Amino acid sequence: RGYLDNLTAIGPRTVGSPANEVLAVNYLLEQIRAIERESADAHRIFVDIQRPTGSFSIDFLGGFTSYYANITNVVVKLEPRNGAEHAVLSNCHFDSVPNTPGASDDAVSCAVMLEILNTLSKSSEPLQHAVIFLFNGAEENILQASHGFITQHEWAKSIRAFVNLEAAGVGGKELVFQTGPENPWLVQAYIVAAKHPFASVVAQEIFQSGIIPADTDFRIYRDFGNVPGIDLAFIENGYIYHTKYDTSDRILTDSIQRAGDNILGILKYLATSDKLAKSSEYRHGNVVFFDVFGLFVLAYPARVGTIMNYITAAIAFLYLSKKILEPKTRAVQNLKKFLTAFGLTLMSWVCMLVTVLIVAVFVSVIGRSLSWYSHFYVSVCLYGTAAAAKLILVHTLAKKYLYKNINEQYLGDIFFDASLMIWSVALTVLTQMGLCSAFICTLWVAFPLLAKLMTYEEFVKKGATLKFVMMYMLGLFVPYLYMMYLSWTVFEMFTPIMGRSGTEILPDAVLAGLIVVITMILSSYLINFTYLVKSTKMTLITLTAVSVVTLLLVCNGIFFPYNSDAANPKPKRVFLQHTSRRFHDLDGNVVKSDSGIWINGFDYNGISHITPHVPEINETIRTPCEEQAPFCGLPWILPVHFMFRLMKSRVAHVHTRKLPALTISQTPRILLGKSAATHVAASTGPSHMSLYIRPHEGSALSTWSLGDGTPVASVGGDYFVFYSHGLQAIPWHFWLELTIPEEHSDGVVSLAIAAHYFFGEDQKSPQLTALLERFPNWTFSSSWSCTYDLFVF
Repeated sequence: RGYLDNLTAIGPRTVGSPANEVLAVNYLLEQIRAIERESADAHRIFVDIQRPTGSFSIDFLGGFTSYYANITNVVVKLEPRNGAEHAVLSNCHFDSVPNTPGASDDAVSCAVMLEILNTLSKSSEPLQHAVIFLFNGAEENILQASHGFITQHEWAKSIRAFVNLEAAGVGGKELVFQTGPENPWLVQAYIVAAKHPFASVVAQEIFQSGIIPADTDFRIYRDFGNVPGIDLAFIENGYIYHTKYDTSDRILTDSIQRAGDNILGILKYLATSDKLAKSSEYRHGNVVFFDVFGLFVLAYPARVGTIMNYITAAIAFLYLSKKILEPKTRAVQNLKKFLTAFGLTLMSWVCMLVTVLIVAVFVSVIGRSLSWYSHFYVSVCLYGTAAAAKLILVHTLAKKYLYKNINEQYLGDIFFDASLMIWSVALTVLTQMGLCSAFICTLWVAFPLLAKLMTYEEFVKKGATLKFVMMYMLGLFVPYLYMMYLSWTVFEMFTPIMGRSGTEILPDAVLAGLIVVITMILSSYLINFTYLVKSTKMTLITLTAVSVVTLLLVCNGIFFPYNSDAANPKPKRVFLQHTSRRFHDLDGNVVKSDSGIWINGFDYNGISHITPHVPEINETIRTPCEEQAPFCGLPWILPVHFMFRLMKSRVAHVHTRKLPALTISQTPRILLGKSAATHVAASTGPSHMSLYIRPHEGSALSTWSLGDGTPVASVGGDYFVFYSHGLQAIPWHFWLELTIPEEHSDGVVSLAIAAHYFFGEDQKSPQLTALLERFPNWTFSSSWSCTYDLFVF
């Protein structure tokens, strides 16, 4: 904890700032030297400060190209006294996003790595392989430092596996949410070595699907280094991730100890494993892995899972076909009744989904979105009860009108079979798609089928007796309990993400959809009780009443989405950029200039909850799109434009109708020179700049000096380049090559450059500071000043 407290005491550690490039680096070096002095004779410690420059393209956030100059890595190699040919890498990052202390993301991981280095170095037992500790200084700049290390550092060639330490929340258990690719032995190593294992292939497949707007250094080591690894992250309390509340006192000592025990065990195991030296030989397919209620982790090769899945599905299909086709004289009639039940089950799910989504859209339209953000029970009472009520209503009506005078036991039996059929089909399809998460379907086929076979005789003889119900529910206990456990983990991750997912996505629709899916799963083998019980009237009345009352309370604004509770804050995230813009014509003359504070809310509500506190930011002041300029002529720090609607942005004109232009000590400019290619150079600017490129009609950007030389367009067709530098970087030089039409009187390309001032005296103007003071305390405002210049060539 001492390492963590001291590192976060430095304050926000933005790339390029003295806090990150000098104070944090000096602190790390001081601790590493102290550890080196006390190390045992069995080991040697080497320390290197790397300051790489490089460029790469990535399809993250709509696609963009990254360029970095003179950023900082602190690299430590611990190896046996006689040296080592192979190494395992442990990676953390000590930089943080602007305006936050970054305790969980990712200072705590660096503190854990320092302690592990200290522990291993004092051990008298020599390691078989080296352990390289990378304290990476530019992860928040979208994975730049890890790229600089794995593609340029001489030690990178010896790395055979890595362990990446990350955060998507503050404290709690650290979840293994990515492994491999295709290295089952790494998962087995984690299971054997980790003292408190916690892992899920479901989380891996969700994360790698791109649904969650985040990425980690795992991608860089995998894609650019071709190295397999393990990705771990803290996931609890994501509400304060990347905010000022991410302080060291919020991370429990137990969480730090747990992470330290796990990672020390893994690194020690890998550093003494014969498999590490020949890791490429053990690359043979994916692995299914999942923890059982946080107690232990099960893992087996995906090919074994595929065989198990198909066998399970085949047994289920055999059982269903035998029931339908026997006796043969009634096979057609049985099939018709079975298909009716199957279709009715699917129809009830569709009706449930449509109903709940209508409620979610209504709540969003009237401006009550995210009412459950600080009160999770609201989502269950609003959407969960509505889903359950609709489901029961559909089957109650079917029982009354469609299945009048039909034996209740027969109906209960056939609807069980319909649910079994749905799960068996889902199991087959997901297995065919190669998804390891199909193991969940296996649980929902195998255990219910076993439960049915165990209770069938009791059911036939006596119907839905208490003994039958108890035996039946006992048979379903494992899949139901596991699904509840998994659902809680999913909601724990997804609910906070809805507060930082932009204004394009309806968070109520997303959460309502999740709740409907969970309701479908949990109700699949309970639908038959609708046909077995005498009446569902009281259940329907209760569920409907809870849903309607909750809806009325939500409509009246009883549940405010955000809070500033000192112990458990759930703030609203807001971006404020005091922007000074200049638009130049072909001759370099300024044809338009303006200045204002551009405000973006991070969630679907935009800034609607803030305008009552700052009336000047009203509905009449929209952020206009400059159609002729790339990315609407706005200074995006990253290409997240597709996540935000400009109609929910505002430009604040506070105190004066037009804010004065910013007085900034250094502003970038673009200089143009011509040869066979179009050469462009940007003069020295701040540590963070964004370059936007739009070829004019008839022109095309064919190649450039960035990335691998192939230009990568962002969503919308414009090109985005993210630039950052550490200390004392030389001017940024790059070139573009365009194919151009014969007639180009209006120019061939528009280039714009935005300079972002995240620290120092230029970060906040007096107007920006004055506006921030008026924001309510339940907001977290990430604010900075920036300039924007557009040129036409």
